[in-house]
Amino acid sequence: MRRDVKRRCIALALGLLAQWPAHLSAQDSGLKRLTLRSEGLGWEAVGRVDVAGRGFCSGVLIATDLVLTAGHCLHDRATGTARDPGTVKFRAGLRDGLAVAERSVARAVVHPSYTDPESSRTTQIRFDLAILQLAEPIPAATAAPFSVEPMPGIGRDVAVVSYAKGRDAALSWQRRCAVLDSRDHLTMLTCDVTFGSSGAPVFDMSGRRARIVSMISSGGEQRGRKVAFGMDIPPVLADLKVALNSGRGVIESAQIPVRRVTPRADHSASGARFVKAPTRD
Repeated sequence: MRRDVKRRCIALALGLLAQWPAHLSAQDSGLKRLTLRSEGLGWEAVGRVDVAGRGFCSGVLIATDLVLTAGHCLHDRATGTARDPGTVKFRAGLRDGLAVAERSVARAVVHPSYTDPESSRTTQIRFDLAILQLAEPIPAATAAPFSVEPMPGIGRDVAVVSYAKGRDAALSWQRRCAVLDSRDHLTMLTCDVTFGSSGAPVFDMSGRRARIVSMISSGGEQRGRKVAFGMDIPPVLADLKVALNSGRGVIESAQIPVRRVTPRADHSASGARFVKAPTRD
C-alpha cells in the first residue's frame, strides 16, 4: 500500500516538473541571506529550533509562547520515541550567533496522525506538525508572532524563510517560489529547501504582513530542480491546540518545571530533515 502511494507521489511530481518553467530552477531560486540587522526586521519570529545532540530545524512563533515546527523534529519515527522537550531550545531571529531571544521548551505536542506507525508517507507529510510551548513567552514587541491562513491556490507565489545546512548561522529568505500542486491538504512547492529547513514557514506575501500558509516537511531534487512538500496548516493546528489545552499527547520536559500556561481561545492561529545523521528520507 505504501509503495503504491509512493509511486503515485513520484508520478505526480514528475508530471508537474515537466510543466515547470525553466526560470524557476534551483539556480534561480533567489535565496537571500539576511545578514544585516535591518534585513531581519519583521522576521524575528522565525527562529532555529536546536535539539541537543541531534541538530536543528526551523520554527516560527504563532503566539508569544507557542512555536510551530515540523513534527519529526520532536518525534523519532524510526524508534517510535518522542524527544524530551527540555533538550530543545528556540532561538528567535538567530543571526551569526546572536538571537533576539532564546527560550527553553517546557511542553510539546506532535499530531497523533504523524506519530501513528501505520501512517502512509503522504499522511506523515500532511500531519508533520508540532507545537512547542516555551518555558517563558517572548514579548511580541521583540518578535511579533505570525498568523496562519489556508494555502493559496495552484500557481500562486509564496515565500520561505528558513535555516538549513550550509546556511545555519542566519535566516535565508526566498522571496518567490510557487505552489505546484495542492490537494487533500498536501502541497508541493518549488521552494529551495534542504536539511534543517524542516519546520520553515511558507508565507503568503500578498497582504500588509506575511501570513503562514504552509510549513516545510520534506524536500528533494528531481531533474535538477528543487521540490518541497508541506501541508495545509489550519485543520492540523486546530487539533494540536485542542491537544495542548486538554493535555492529551503532550510531552512534558523532564528537565524544566512546567509553568502551566493554558493557551487562550484568542491565541493567534496566528524536510528536509535534521542536519545530523538523518535516519530516513
